[in-house]
Amino acid sequence: MNEEFLHKWQSQVKKGTLAFILLNLLKDKEMYGYEIIDQISRQVAIDIAEGTLYPLLNRLKTDGLVDSKWVEQQSGIPRKYYTLTLTGKATLDEMSEFWNSLDKSIKKISK
Repeated sequence: MNEEFLHKWQSQVKKGTLAFILLNLLKDKEMYGYEIIDQISRQVAIDIAEGTLYPLLNRLKTDGLVDSKWVEQQSGIPRKYYTLTLTGKATLDEMSEFWNSLDKSIKKISK
């Protein structure tokens, strides 16, 4: 087994699916950054750093897929919450169709 190749491949797969994972997390509720990191770590078993998350959120916002707002807290500093836009929901639907098709194809050839 070529561990170096495997590690690079796994890293690319994670990078390539992170936007899809993020949009899926935001489809049902708005979340703030640390909450997103926590949910990804728990549900998807991917470690994601703030240095990866926030640039991705900014790109998704620039692309019109997510929106954000600052919310004051009872104690502590305000939190920036992210939510899907209508364009983000439509894009997620298209991404889900592609993902499901790709998954079926891969399962066919990997039997």
